[in-house]
Amino acid sequence: MKAVPLKSEISGTVWKIEGAVGAEVETDDVLLILESMKMEIPVLAPRKGRIVEFRVGEGDSVAEDQVVLLFEPS
Repeated sequence: MKAVPLKSEISGTVWKIEGAVGAEVETDDVLLILESMKMEIPVLAPRKGRIVEFRVGEGDSVAEDQVVLLFEPS
């Protein structure tokens, strides 16, 4: 299958990356956590699949609708 981009829903900072490139994940697994205004917002796996590539690193600033990772559904 083709990799699909997952986007940030908010402007903020990448607080923590939970997954690893190549990792198999289940629906709603936490892939990374964003921080905005002292709130933690998880980016979840939309379905079962595999992490292809992170486009951000811990501590990076992100904008709303910015692609944060590529995900390949299985």
